[in-house]
Amino acid sequence: MIEIISSLSENECSVSTIQKKLGMPQSTVSQHLQILRNKGIIEGGKRGAIICYRVKDNYTKELAKILEQI
Repeated sequence: MIEIISSLSENECSVSTIQKKLGMPQSTVSQHLQILRNKGIIEGGKRGAIICYRVKDNYTKELAKILEQI
């Protein structure tokens, strides 16, 4: 999930963009996004027929950067 948060920290992404970037199955990405959204870490907004997700706050973005370096 840290990889997803890190990807969303850089810019907004759709499920398919995250899936292609991380090489994960679409169903796995969707499940992780649902968990992150339910925990209030990310939020999604519609752009036409596509939902784009982003990290909600800067603290989470900074934490993801730190955890990536470990």
